[in-house]
Amino acid sequence: MFEFNLPSLGADMDKGTLLEWKVVPGQVVRKGDVVAVVDTSKAAVDVEIWSDGTVQELLADIGREIPVGTPIIALRAPGEAVSAKPARPGKSDKSTPATASAAYAAAPAPLALQAPATTFSATPARQPVSPAARRRAAELGLPLDKVAATGVQGSITLRDVEQAAAAAAQAVAPGSAKPIAAPSAGAKVAVDRNAEMRRAIAAAMHKSKQEIPHYYLSETIPMRKALDWLRAVNEKRPVTARLLPAALLLKAVALATRDFPEVNGLFVNGVYHASAVTHIGVAISLRQGGLIAPALHDIGARALDTVMLELADLVRRCRAGSLRSSEMSDPTITVTNLGDQGVQAVFGVIYPPQVALVGFGRLAERPWVEDGKLVVMPVVTASLSADHRVSDGHRGALFLMRISDLLQQPEEL
Repeated sequence: MFEFNLPSLGADMDKGTLLEWKVVPGQVVRKGDVVAVVDTSKAAVDVEIWSDGTVQELLADIGREIPVGTPIIALRAPGEAVSAKPARPGKSDKSTPATASAAYAAAPAPLALQAPATTFSATPARQPVSPAARRRAAELGLPLDKVAATGVQGSITLRDVEQAAAAAAQAVAPGSAKPIAAPSAGAKVAVDRNAEMRRAIAAAMHKSKQEIPHYYLSETIPMRKALDWLRAVNEKRPVTARLLPAALLLKAVALATRDFPEVNGLFVNGVYHASAVTHIGVAISLRQGGLIAPALHDIGARALDTVMLELADLVRRCRAGSLRSSEMSDPTITVTNLGDQGVQAVFGVIYPPQVALVGFGRLAERPWVEDGKLVVMPVVTASLSADHRVSDGHRGALFLMRISDLLQQPEEL
């Protein structure tokens, strides 16, 4: 018998609220299966199991706030005989969360240091629901399958929930007083949500600046070859299948980390652990405010078409509030691209326990000397924020130059 603890889904998470169970006692689960949906300060996250086994007991109640590290499922190992009841002193027949004293028990090694799972659960896709909408629906006791979705890619928004609740109230009592779902209440939920997210981001960044000795470098990269190659490739494709410069930038970063393992890994308990694969955390701004950086897995081994498809899917699900736990806990290096905001360069704060962050500014035309001639060159400024406990400026500079070299050979990416 063993237990599965609520994993940390990033340095800015210390607790989560259980929204939904995806398994029942007696069910066989495999590594990578989704077992629960947990609400964090940033999104509703599908929690994936880390080991094979059979569910013996669910140890937490839906709607309860659970500290990271708290056991939430008791499991039997493959081949283990059925136990009448787990040995949990003082536990009643009704499952309740473990006490807070167990909250920070030792958890399994970070997923970022493990090889990525090649397959995911066959669990049916969950209806995308924004965190604020999910919370409001729970407050109103409104089943989400009764809500018509109008958000991006069929996601359910807070407004959808409010309108469904109002329609339900009018159907029960035509012509009666005000609907039960007051817009002001929903607005308060959204405001509280944003405030919680800002606090979580601030706490993580404060920890980073206190504990990580940052150093910063930047390099201006010529992009004519890359953009010309993209233009030629995209001319032969339908609009929906075209590649964006972001896919090239992500792939170049991933390939460059192969030669510079000191920027791709985690610094945990005073020891640096280089990662064998590159899971890039992509910084994505949320429409309601705030930032989240879920992972694209093993980008170096992916074709550019796959990188583009997975990036588009990640952005869509991120903004709909539907992510997987491995995407939140796996990043080994983060990339932020503020070029679409019109800034020339960005120098980010490292997201612990990672040790590096790469930033890209906007694509812009600049005077450039090429073959002894002054020309107009499209360029992008790439920056590196890195941890001096693990690397130094010389290696960091070589890493940025490697990214630049790779972008001069886009057909090789």
